[in-house]
Amino acid sequence: MSGFNKVVTSYEEALAGLQDDMTVIAGGFGLCGIPEGLIAQIKKMGTKGLTVVSNNCGVDGFGLGLLLEDKQIKKMVSSYVGENALFEKQLLDGELEVELTPQGTLAEKMRAGGAGIPAFYTATGYGTPVGEGKEVKEFNGRPYILEESITGDFAIVKAWKADVFGNCVYRHTAQNFNPMAATAGKITVVEVEEIVPPGAIPPSQIHTPGIYVNRVIQGKFEKRIERRVVAKTQGEI
Repeated sequence: MSGFNKVVTSYEEALAGLQDDMTVIAGGFGLCGIPEGLIAQIKKMGTKGLTVVSNNCGVDGFGLGLLLEDKQIKKMVSSYVGENALFEKQLLDGELEVELTPQGTLAEKMRAGGAGIPAFYTATGYGTPVGEGKEVKEFNGRPYILEESITGDFAIVKAWKADVFGNCVYRHTAQNFNPMAATAGKITVVEVEEIVPPGAIPPSQIHTPGIYVNRVIQGKFEKRIERRVVAKTQGEI
């Protein structure tokens, strides 16, 4: 079994080989399902010039927002960037390149990249700045734009459980981008809440097969809430 055991015991080993100017695909949705320890390790390494592909860029001082503090991100490919004041400042100052991508298109770019599909047509973005300069083709009388898929040098992913072979299970909102991100990295590193023995995850419950995963590390997660919303008590206006 040792030859198939993908568990590593340090974050240094988990991100060994990450270098300046690489592309990193990061799972997560808002602050939910983000690989907190792997992001912190990238900050600690000081790796610069990164292109980061993720639904969003965390918040000030947490998540991918940590990597903005020392200007480690050169380009951000994402669909939502509205929770980060430092992100806004770097964008307006010309220090950060941003490629805004519709959320569904971004998910499909990752999925297609992992499936070996170089590009696909979608109606989303046609007739808007998103579609400018892209090939257009009609299908059944409707125009579609050609979108290229995405792959990364590294994919960093957060899962609920994984076995030692890298088979992963995600929970709830963490399923939004992590499964697609996991398939799209040349090296995929999964940070998990629990590592379980072989056979502990029924095959029917596996979300990401271990064939996509190179390294698994046990993490500790703060699970910070991005924006707390609670119901009003009776009598409140």
